Amino acid sequence: MALLQVDRLSKIYQQHHAVQDISFSVEEGQCVALLGPNGAGKTTTINMLTGLIQPTSGGIHLYQQGTKVEDRRPYMGYLPQMPSFYSWMSGREFVCYAGQLHGLTRKEAEQRAAEWLQRVGLEEASRRKIGGYSGGMKQRLGFAQALIHRPKLLILDEPVSALDPVGRRDVLNLLRELQQETTILFSTHVLHDAEEICDQIIMMRDGRVAIQGQLDDIRDRYSEPVITVVAGNASNPQVKAWMTEISRKPYVLRSELQRESMTLTVSDLELAEREIWKDAMQHRIFIRRFEAGQSTLEDLFLKVVQS
Repeated sequence: MALLQVDRLSKIYQQHHAVQDISFSVEEGQCVALLGPNGAGKTTTINMLTGLIQPTSGGIHLYQQGTKVEDRRPYMGYLPQMPSFYSWMSGREFVCYAGQLHGLTRKEAEQRAAEWLQRVGLEEASRRKIGGYSGGMKQRLGFAQALIHRPKLLILDEPVSALDPVGRRDVLNLLRELQQETTILFSTHVLHDAEEICDQIIMMRDGRVAIQGQLDDIRDRYSEPVITVVAGNASNPQVKAWMTEISRKPYVLRSELQRESMTLTVSDLELAEREIWKDAMQHRIFIRRFEAGQSTLEDLFLKVVQS
């Protein structure tokens, strides 16, 4: 049985359907990304899972518990997109406080706080006031408080969106470590992060699940041959006319023309490569760069968002 089962979950605000009849499951040990543009319903979904808001309809089952939020809360750890802390507390005091709220004794909370602060790289700063922490340090502190009670499911809302490249890399490395210990569900609009660490993706659009499944299966099912061509002297009307002509060839399924380049989704990669080079030579078009490959998760994401 799945660790997390979501059945026909909806949230309606007056006449606005923020989330519409979504269903998905998360198996124990998986790392799952909830993808979608701003306004897709990701945060609303997470807020329903964590009990911050009540669903209009539908059910949520975690770790074979009942549908009430009180039943599942002990098994969840949660880090919101913009975590808030008591600035007058030290990092150690705050994590201990979070542990005691989860039912740990003071001694247990202190032991686990020391463990998690060390693991997230805050051991040396643990006795400093949180008000003096940087944004990246606060994010790592948020991980420690979310994990102190050893949850079955760790839920993260946009965990790297506010971080610089170094902080983002640190968080992704931490998530890789945590995959060995707990199940992770996190929302993001950064496709590269999902591709790096996730087993499964759930792609949302307009409050609905557009695509979901194992990452490798989705790549196999939706990946298409793509060619990118950058032509020399693209301001030349002859070059522009040539790119337009190529984009209308029978083997081109979709095209995106820019000032100096074109990206083509094609039906047959070998045929398209051969014909484009042949046509370029016939028209004496200088090609500066030619790339052939398969569409990425980002290409699929844009296709879903724009459809």
